[in-house]
Amino acid sequence: MQPDNKQSGAQTSFELNTVLETSRLLVESRNPSFIINNLLLILMGRFLIPKAAIFIHDTVSGNYILKEAKGLPLLTVGDAYNIVFDENLKNNSYFKLNSVSNAFPSISANPDKSYFFNLRTSNNHHGFLLLGCKANQTSLDNHEIEFIEGLCIISTAALVNSELFNELNNTYRNLDRRIHELNTLFDLSKEFNLLIDRDKISRIFKFALLGQLFIRTFILVYKNQDTPMLLASSGIAKAPEKKQIEEIFCHTDEDVLIIDKNFKKSHDWITENQIAALICVAIQGEKVAVIGVGERANNVPFSDADFNFLKSLANLAVISIQKTYFLEDKIDKERMEEELSIAKSIQQGLLPDPVPEVEGIDLATKTISSREVGGDYFDVAIAPDGNTIFAIADVTGKGVPAALLMANLQSMLHVLLPVEITLSEATERINNLIYRNTPSDKFITFFWAKYLSTHKILRYVNAGHNPPLLLRKDSNKFEELSDGGLLLGALETLLPYVQTDIQLNPGDLLVCYTDGVDEALNPEGSDDYGVDRLKERILQLRDKSSNQIINGIVDDVNDFSNHCLIDDLTLLVIKAV
Repeated sequence: MQPDNKQSGAQTSFELNTVLETSRLLVESRNPSFIINNLLLILMGRFLIPKAAIFIHDTVSGNYILKEAKGLPLLTVGDAYNIVFDENLKNNSYFKLNSVSNAFPSISANPDKSYFFNLRTSNNHHGFLLLGCKANQTSLDNHEIEFIEGLCIISTAALVNSELFNELNNTYRNLDRRIHELNTLFDLSKEFNLLIDRDKISRIFKFALLGQLFIRTFILVYKNQDTPMLLASSGIAKAPEKKQIEEIFCHTDEDVLIIDKNFKKSHDWITENQIAALICVAIQGEKVAVIGVGERANNVPFSDADFNFLKSLANLAVISIQKTYFLEDKIDKERMEEELSIAKSIQQGLLPDPVPEVEGIDLATKTISSREVGGDYFDVAIAPDGNTIFAIADVTGKGVPAALLMANLQSMLHVLLPVEITLSEATERINNLIYRNTPSDKFITFFWAKYLSTHKILRYVNAGHNPPLLLRKDSNKFEELSDGGLLLGALETLLPYVQTDIQLNPGDLLVCYTDGVDEALNPEGSDDYGVDRLKERILQLRDKSSNQIINGIVDDVNDFSNHCLIDDLTLLVIKAV
């Protein structure tokens, strides 16, 4: 007996190690194929089972999709199978193949020694593991069944998690790319999985139709954001196409529409799937869903009481579904607000803080976003040669897309900063990069300059930006710094950008601004702030410090617009001292 105990202990230890190692591998895996293959190979190798398969339940059609099969050449991976069995068996951990009504010819020779193991979590049924007879034709004992059940539980949990991850990953792929470019700007860890809740509502609705009215065939078309969509179905031969879904929804205005011959003639899909009636569901006078039901399984005609029950049941189901969408919208809004708050802090981190001090220059900057994040940009950076780079830019549009493009511009400027090339050549490179890597409707107005402190010269290039206003010490006339070329991203560079030198003498004042200043509107929307009004304000403030000049301009714009900015506002003021 002692050797048997040792052997049993070793076997138990081996199985425990197998479960632990499998659990570790599956928890770390996000690949459904890897999880399914591991489950099949471990069990087939452990118990010498030559035939096995995994079926995953399709909640829309009610069928089971074959995800993987080994040793079963007559079964085709990807096909849907209608596995017919007693509904009560869905709660069992396993049952024998001979409990299934439809035969599986590949393994039907030993249906009493072949098993369906339920793949389920604590709340939901997800599919089946099909195991054929062992190679030695013996049946599974209780210990082996317990081992298989344990692996099924672990594998199902891992499979559900991996499917959820893949679904979220596909849904937010574009957003994830932007998040990666902005150093993981958005936090997706708090996203709620409401789709499972809607599936549960659909299943309850399905079982209520079957249990109360013996209805096996039904469709639920729900209008979400003005678009009708097939939300749930059961017993239909073929899912309706988009055009058919829209026809079903649009052509149902009555509370209950009994399908007659004329309706069937113009709607082939209704005829093919034997839909007997369409029930319109309206909430607060607006049609939000259409329920289609087939004939009752007992062939008893629908009565008025049946339709009243159907309408009440449909209203309850649709209201519950609508609540899940409302909750989802609320979560999305809160998530976006949180992500935009993080985006704002990251964007502010891209701007110079503190602004470097420049010898011989009184410098001040300010930017105000009309939203949480914006497309305005300014920069002040010390070049390797000791001179100073000033930049101001405005990306088309507002919000996150503009902020992303602004971040790209900032990174390109800092990459080119240590490169020994002219402003003209650097502008050309930046323009070509933006043109090749952004949509045709996205572009940037850009002005930048290098201040050569030794000679007090400002060398600049203007790429389609609002011309900065230069006010000489002893003059009331403004010079506009407009030399340069096309705005960034509109066209690939054909002609070189022009760079121009100007001498800055003590008392000279340069005001750089974005169109959020001159295009600010009054409360009536009938007049804009304009460049002339800006010039007048600069003349009033010319003897002030750069910081006082900026605050004075911002206060004047806010008074003009009643503190309602329609665009991002940025100012960069340089005063030679």
